[in-house]
Amino acid sequence: MTAPAAADLAKTATLIEALPYLQRYAGQVFVVKYGGHAMGEPDLARAFADDIVLLKACGINPVVVHGGGPQIGAMLKRLGIASSFVDGLRVTDAATAEVAEMVLAGSINKELVGWINAAGGVAAGISGKDANLVRAVKASRTTRDAESSIEREVDLGFVGEPVAVDRRIIDVLIAAGIVPVIAPVAAGADGTTYNVNADTMAGAIAAAIGAARLFLLTDVAGVLGDNGELLTDLDPKRIAALVAAGTIRGGMIPKIETCVAAVGAGVGAAVVLDGRVPHAMLLEIFTRDGAGTLVRA
Repeated sequence: MTAPAAADLAKTATLIEALPYLQRYAGQVFVVKYGGHAMGEPDLARAFADDIVLLKACGINPVVVHGGGPQIGAMLKRLGIASSFVDGLRVTDAATAEVAEMVLAGSINKELVGWINAAGGVAAGISGKDANLVRAVKASRTTRDAESSIEREVDLGFVGEPVAVDRRIIDVLIAAGIVPVIAPVAAGADGTTYNVNADTMAGAIAAAIGAARLFLLTDVAGVLGDNGELLTDLDPKRIAALVAAGTIRGGMIPKIETCVAAVGAGVGAAVVLDGRVPHAMLLEIFTRDGAGTLVRA
């Protein structure tokens, strides 16, 4: 009898390590926000699709919410529509809102559905408008003048905040064995279409369906400490201290606020992960050390 190769033994050890996590999460719902520059890399898109299909095969029910800011910007440039920003937030006028819906609910959504189906899964693309999945209101933002320190309200146009989630269409798709792939577009009570931040949309959906995990795939490893080390396990109290100290800053603040809001609303835990690392989500779920910053209540 030939002795097993070391590589084969290593694979077996990996499967054994994953076993308790497979048992723990079987039948649970994971909401995954897919965004960042990983969306523009075909190899990473294929790896992400493989991960989603693997989760489904393991008895976990993934729900995907995707972004698309760079793709919207590229299409606006092609169409000659100028973009304006306030404190890093895109002002969405009527023309921009129309392009955003076309890109998010059209090309990006169907491309991601195609990747998952090609990997052996069964996915269906929808937006927050379908079956009244997400109801939104016009977002309100303020900015502070650098010289006078006076705050003023900023009109971002057709940018919305989710205020209600009707989970029925997600339940129907999951029951049918289908992976929902959701574009962050939602309607207001009067039918107005709003572009919604994908992180915020994912957090609202995760809270509404009682997800076991919320994953925010982004372009950084997670929350980094003052010395550049990855902070792997945080709670709201520690997060508040890190924000006050300036350790958590910039674009990470709204992401981590989404995580805190989600776990406060009953989501089991939320994780910020580097979507540029192939299979980072599997490492986070099925290994002891994880691969990102986990936030729990």
